[in-house]
Amino acid sequence: MLPTPISATDLNSYGDAELPWSRVLEAMRALPSPETPQFLGTVRPDGSPHAAGVGSIEHAGNIYFTSGPATLKSRNLAANPACTLSVRLPGVDLILQGDAHRTTDAGELDAVTALFRDAGWPCERDGDAVVAPYSAQSAGPPPWHLYRFVLRAAVGVALTEPHGATRWAFSP
Repeated sequence: MLPTPISATDLNSYGDAELPWSRVLEAMRALPSPETPQFLGTVRPDGSPHAAGVGSIEHAGNIYFTSGPATLKSRNLAANPACTLSVRLPGVDLILQGDAHRTTDAGELDAVTALFRDAGWPCERDGDAVVAPYSAQSAGPPPWHLYRFVLRAAVGVALTEPHGATRWAFSP
């Protein structure tokens, strides 16, 4: 379960109520799913933006994704861990803002690869990385690094009734 926000700011300009965080958490149960694309936004060393598709999964209050060490997104994160994860969930557009760092912790790798396997991706830990017979083309070739995304802020916009738009802040 993702952390509880420390504050919420209603961004709605149409008089709708603040979007409850519980609605986002319920919608996130759809992840991971190939039908629900997710996009990682990173910053190149020259300051220009970069976006790439990823698959992510939640574990112990954090979000995890994989990426090959030679990919642009991995190189960008090595230089600047600030990033966004954007996803269209059932009924809610969500942008998560935070930092992502590679983790080499065997316990985290084992737990997260088990969750990915339960979701249908036949991956496993190989030392301090993740391997599988296949992954998304944007991940690069195996082995893949596992990244822990730590949530700092989020913006959600409801796509269905009841409508609303809210920005949440989380403890650093």
